[in-house]
Amino acid sequence: MRKNTERKLNPTNTDSEWNAILENEAEANQYAAKCLAVCAGVGALAWLFNILGIFIIPAKIMNIGMPFTILFFLLPSLLCKVTKGTPLWVKYVIVISGIISIFILSSAMPKHGVLAWAVPLALSCHYYSKKLTSLTLISSWILFSASIYLGMYIGEGDLNLLVTEPVIENRIITGKMLYDASLFFVLPRALILLGLSSICTTVAGRTRRLLEKQIKDSEERQRISTELDVATRIQADMLPCIFPAFPEHSEFDIFASMNPAKEVGGDFYDFFMVDETHLALVIADVSGKGVPAALFMVIGKTLIKDHTKPNVDLGDVFSEVNDLLCESNSEGLFITAFEGVLNLVTGEFRFVNAGHEMPFIAKSGGPYEAYKLHAGFVLAGMENMKYQSGSIQLSPGDKIFQYTDGVTEATNAAQELYGMQRLSDILVKNTNKKPAELLPAVKADIDAFVGEAPQFDDITMLCVEYLKTMDV
Repeated sequence: MRKNTERKLNPTNTDSEWNAILENEAEANQYAAKCLAVCAGVGALAWLFNILGIFIIPAKIMNIGMPFTILFFLLPSLLCKVTKGTPLWVKYVIVISGIISIFILSSAMPKHGVLAWAVPLALSCHYYSKKLTSLTLISSWILFSASIYLGMYIGEGDLNLLVTEPVIENRIITGKMLYDASLFFVLPRALILLGLSSICTTVAGRTRRLLEKQIKDSEERQRISTELDVATRIQADMLPCIFPAFPEHSEFDIFASMNPAKEVGGDFYDFFMVDETHLALVIADVSGKGVPAALFMVIGKTLIKDHTKPNVDLGDVFSEVNDLLCESNSEGLFITAFEGVLNLVTGEFRFVNAGHEMPFIAKSGGPYEAYKLHAGFVLAGMENMKYQSGSIQLSPGDKIFQYTDGVTEATNAAQELYGMQRLSDILVKNTNKKPAELLPAVKADIDAFVGEAPQFDDITMLCVEYLKTMDV
């Protein structure tokens, strides 16, 4: 109801903008009430100083005017406690209370209360409403002018006007004095108040525009965040994530993981059966991070899988994929990639490497050791590149661990790299573990090394263990 009433007055804002504006208004009521409570404290202090003789304002005027001034200063705090500052009308009561307080003060002490008329205008800035500031100005003008005339009759009076008789009981106000008050006091001070109100109005309007812009930016960030969440789930679903994989095949055990540095990443892994007797595994790293890298990752992953076929050399696969990636690479991205195909019957492991990290291989009963191999040029880096495949012979019990550079280049708060040596040490320490146990152990060691430092790159790992030869 409150929001609908306000929106009828200003129908151009969105629901989100109105929710934020109304939330700010409730908070502004609390702050404005606190400001007026401080003014009440200042008034009470001035009253005390006058009682002690530090000030020389007539006691009768101070004793009558100050209690009412303090009362209206404190009224908003009481109101906010009762209503929590949420009703639409509270801001008007707060501003009016401020104006009445200053009116009483200015009527009792015209020559001391002039500066206090800035208080209601300053309070109105809390609400980011040009209309409220304008209404405050008009109300202040009327009561400000009235306070000067009223002060001539009942207040302390300004001795520039009342040179002959400062005592209220003997005071005679002439037409000339009223004329002088209008010309030399009301008009100039009203113009000053007008100038001050222009600043307050500008501040209110500008702050409201900034708030609305902030809300729109927040909505856009929320939209992007929602879309990235969806993209994260889509990317995760694109990678094989059901383990154990291929339960019908007892010849191997495989496990993989990918932890993106951002919502979506450029790393990817894949494994699939090329035919009944050949298992393909792929791990790759797209240059860059975020959405562009993730989109290029999808293209690269799809092309590699589509072109990996029985009896097709892996060097030819990468050569053809490279040319296709170069055709649609306006952003200048590239991919480091490693692909291997394991013959489940013979144990032969054929592989091709496009600028990727060297794998670690653990022979049956032995520790993991880095396997040095020739790294060809990256994919999508240059057209017409020819890639050469290689081959190693695996025996039952042998394992292969492959990873992206996010592992070795993980950085701690001291800007130290995790490095190949630490990776080698943790692999050797956990040589006997199954792939599903090994990868979490490596990730835990990386996390312990990095500590609270932010993750700058995707961390992707894959491990396969050749368990036995396939019967044919």
